[in-house]
Amino acid sequence: MNQSIFEKEGLSVPTTYKELVDVCNSFREKGYENPIMGFSKDEKTSLFTLTIYPYFCETVAKDAEAVKKLNSLNTSAGEYMRPSLERITKFMQEGCINLNACDKIEDNYEAVILRFFEGDIPMMTCSGDTVSGTKKRESRSEAFIAKPFTYTFVPIPISDEGAIFLDMSNLQFSVNKDSANLNMANEFMRFLITSKELSEMAQNKGLMSPTKDLSFNSMYAAFGNVPESKILSPEEIGLTDDAILQLRMAVYNVGTGKMTIDEAIGAYGSFTK
Repeated sequence: MNQSIFEKEGLSVPTTYKELVDVCNSFREKGYENPIMGFSKDEKTSLFTLTIYPYFCETVAKDAEAVKKLNSLNTSAGEYMRPSLERITKFMQEGCINLNACDKIEDNYEAVILRFFEGDIPMMTCSGDTVSGTKKRESRSEAFIAKPFTYTFVPIPISDEGAIFLDMSNLQFSVNKDSANLNMANEFMRFLITSKELSEMAQNKGLMSPTKDLSFNSMYAAFGNVPESKILSPEEIGLTDDAILQLRMAVYNVGTGKMTIDEAIGAYGSFTK
């Protein structure tokens, strides 16, 4: 999110879906053609997946039977995607995103960052991995060098109640149980996984800290304001990679207009990469 633009135009960061749509309308009225942009040329970490995947997880998080059916890849389980597909359809109809403009972004990493650094886009959808590469690319953007601005990473409030945060592991550590120096290795791990060390490692890599205190890095501070009830763990929900792929492909095809909602639901279980 381009904080400088929000401050210049006197607009507040949206915290609910209605506020998100309202702020997009305000930006358009002020002459911003693209209030929100994102990568759309391919499904992988497209603006559709980044926007709707957390929303979808919330719709099935407390429904073990739904998760079981989705993991079975049975076509009938496609109905569980309907609320998510209806939400992305509604979101696209709100006029917040111009797909023709988004299609010009060549990749979901460097091209996303450099387009955002042009300085005329209030909001750009991206993953945490993409955010981790922003700092080192400031010097590669002539536009940013000429006219720098402040920016931060905030969760998109795609649900009526606000943002949903998927708390997902990026890296894991392990100790070889057969190590000749097992005691030393375990002691080092105890040191390494302290909140202070984890936060410092995350900050050095530009990633979100795996600790509860996100004030350590102002880039991710907004995620610390997400209510506990809106923080979900995909591992605890239990959806398989194959089930998640079905949602990703369905929402991409519906979002880009290649499929209707009913067509995407009927294709559940048949989507491939």
